Amino acid sequence: MSATLRVTHELNFGIELRRGQFEVLVDGKTVGSVEIHDTLETPLEPGTHTIRISKGRYSSRELSFEATDGAVVSFRCHGVRIWMIWVASLAVPNLGISLQRE
Repeated sequence: MSATLRVTHELNFGIELRRGQFEVLVDGKTVGSVEIHDTLETPLEPGTHTIRISKGRYSSRELSFEATDGAVVSFRCHGVRIWMIWVASLAVPNLGISLQRE
């Protein structure tokens, strides 16, 4: 049996300065992409993994997580909403996308 990875690209406040389709990488490999208001679900082997969301040169921080057999591991992501962080992401690209575990 395998686990399931669920990634939702949400737009909570009606504003997102880094928009578009985000690429989902698990353990450094692309497993799919997710648009605003969309959810990606993909099977995953049980064990310890890393996840990162990217769009071009911009990305989220890399997060580690544990997936157990039969579990659903959920994350949500969005582009930068605050213009000061958007400006900072020009110099530090991994500030460009926010990723949180649900």
